[in-house]
Amino acid sequence: MEGGVHPGTDASAFRDCFSLAWKNPYVLRLAFSAGIGGLLFGYDTGVISGALLYIRDDFKAVDRKTVLQESIVSMAVAGAIIGAAVGGWLNDRFGRRTTILVADFLFFIGAVVMASAPNPALLIIGRVFVGLGVGMASMTSPLYISEASPAKVRGALVSTNGFLITGGQFLSYLINLAFTKAPGSWRWMLGVAGVPAVLQFILMLLLPESPRWLYRKGREEEAKTILRKIYPENEVETEILALKESVEKEIEEKQSSEKISFIKLLQTKTVRRGLTAGVGLQVFQQFVGINTVMYYSPTIVQLAGIASNRTALLLSLVTAGLNALGSIVSIYFIDRTGRKKLLVISLCGVIISLGLLSAVFHETTSNSPAVSPAETSHFAAYTCPDYSSSGSSVTWDCMKCLKANSPDCGFCASSTNKLFPGACLISNDTVKKDICHGDDRLWYTRGCPSKYGWLALIGLALYIIFFSPGMGTVPWIVNSEIYPLRYRGVCGGIAATANWISNLIVAQSFLSLTEAIGTSWTFLIFGVISVVALFFVLIYVPETKGLPIEEVEMMLETRTLQFKFWEKRPDDGKKNQDA
Repeated sequence: MEGGVHPGTDASAFRDCFSLAWKNPYVLRLAFSAGIGGLLFGYDTGVISGALLYIRDDFKAVDRKTVLQESIVSMAVAGAIIGAAVGGWLNDRFGRRTTILVADFLFFIGAVVMASAPNPALLIIGRVFVGLGVGMASMTSPLYISEASPAKVRGALVSTNGFLITGGQFLSYLINLAFTKAPGSWRWMLGVAGVPAVLQFILMLLLPESPRWLYRKGREEEAKTILRKIYPENEVETEILALKESVEKEIEEKQSSEKISFIKLLQTKTVRRGLTAGVGLQVFQQFVGINTVMYYSPTIVQLAGIASNRTALLLSLVTAGLNALGSIVSIYFIDRTGRKKLLVISLCGVIISLGLLSAVFHETTSNSPAVSPAETSHFAAYTCPDYSSSGSSVTWDCMKCLKANSPDCGFCASSTNKLFPGACLISNDTVKKDICHGDDRLWYTRGCPSKYGWLALIGLALYIIFFSPGMGTVPWIVNSEIYPLRYRGVCGGIAATANWISNLIVAQSFLSLTEAIGTSWTFLIFGVISVVALFFVLIYVPETKGLPIEEVEMMLETRTLQFKFWEKRPDDGKKNQDA
C-alpha cells in the first residue's frame, strides 16, 4: 500500500477498536469524551435547518429576505472560521484539553443567547458564539483523539468523532421534530445544545492533556504515565522513542509552532505536502455540497414538492440517519481499506448522486403545474397582484408564481390532484391557514408539486450514503495524523479554517444561487467540482493507513509527488525489505 502499512494493521482493526471496551476502557473514555465536541459540532450545524422553518414564521423579515436566512445559517460558519484559526494557536500554546474546555464555554453561551433572542440580530450573535465553539471543536476533538489512540485503531477511533458529528446532526432533527408543536419551538431547538456542552466540560476536567503535547512541552513523566495507560506494555517504549526523536528534530531545527514563519512552514517539504493534501481535502469536502444538504435539507425537500414543514423535517431525519449510519461504515472500513480508497469510492458515488439530483430538479421545475384562471378566480380577493396585472397570465405556472415578489406569492394546489392546475395567491398566514388549507388544498411557497419529488429524495439519500463514509470523515482523520508533531496544531488550524471558509461560501450562496440559476444547475456545479475533487485525491492524497503518527512525517519526506499518484522512490522498496 502507498505510504506503507504498520505491521499491526489488519482486518481485525475494527474488532480491536470495540474490544477496547473491556481491554482498555480508558482509551474509549478519552475518545468519547473528546468526541462530544463532535456531537456539539453536528448538533449546532444541523439544528438550524429545521429551526429556520419556524424562525421564518416568527420573524417576518427573515421570511421575506433570503439573505437574512442565509446569514442566520452562515454566521455560525463565520464564527467557526475564527474559532478554527484561533484554535490552532490555542492548541499549541495551552493544549488540546484547554481548547476543548473553551469551546464548551462558547457553546453554552451561544445556546443561551439564541434561545432568548428577541430579534434576528441577537439570534445571529448567538450563532456567532456557537460558531466559535464549533470551529475550535472541529479541529481539536479529532486531534486529541488521534494523539491519544494506538496506531492500529487510530482511524477507527477518530472516525467515532465523525460518527458523533453525524449523530449530533441526527439528534438535532429528532429534537426539531419533538418541538414542532411546542410554544417557541425554535428556541427549544437551539437552546438544547447547552446540555451536552456542560456535560463535556465536566468530563474533560476529569481527563488528562494529550500525552504528545505534554511530551513536547517538556512534561515527559506526565506524558509517559498517560501513554502507559493507552498502549500495551510491549509498545510503550517504541512510542516514547518515536516521540523523543520527533521532539529532538524540532529542537535541532530551532522551530516552534508558537513562533512560526509561514514562509519557512511552506518551504518545509513534509509540511507543504501535508498541507496540500489536508487543506485540499477540507476545501473539497465543502464544495461538493454536503452542507447544502445538512443546512437546507428541509428546504430542499420542499423544493422537491413536499409542502408540509413537519413532513419536510421527517424526511430530512431520514437523510440525517443515513449520514450517521455512513459514519459507522467508516469506522468499520477506515483501518481495513485505507483512507484513499474510501475517498475514491465516496466521490464516485457523490458524482452519480449529484447528476441524479440535477436531472430530477430540472424535470421538477420544467413541468410544474399550470396556474388556472378559473382556480385563481375562486379566491379573487387574494389573487397574486403580479398574476392579475400580467398580460400573459394564461402562460403562468407554479414556478413563475413563486418567483413573483410584489408581494410574495404562493401556489394553492388543486383540491382534486396537486398536479392539476391551481391558484396563484398572495402569500400570508391568512391565505395559508384559512383560505388554502381551509379548502383542503396544499400550499406551496418553496417548491412546486411534482411527480418526480420521490426521485429527489432518493438522490439525497444516495448522496448521503456515499458521502458520509468517505468525504464526510476521512478529511478530518487525515488532518489529525498527516502533520509533524511540532506543526500539528497550527496546520490543523489552517486546514480547519480553510474548511470553514469554504463552508461559509457554500452556505451563504446556496439559496441565492438556486434563485439565480435554479436548483438543477446548482447541483450540476457541485457535480463538476466533485469530478475535480476525485482527480485531486488520486494525485495529491497519500495513504496514511496504519502508520504511527511519527512515521507519517518520514513517509511524506521519502515520497515523490507525481502527476498520477504518490509513488515510492526507487530505493524505497529496498528500505522496506531491509526493515
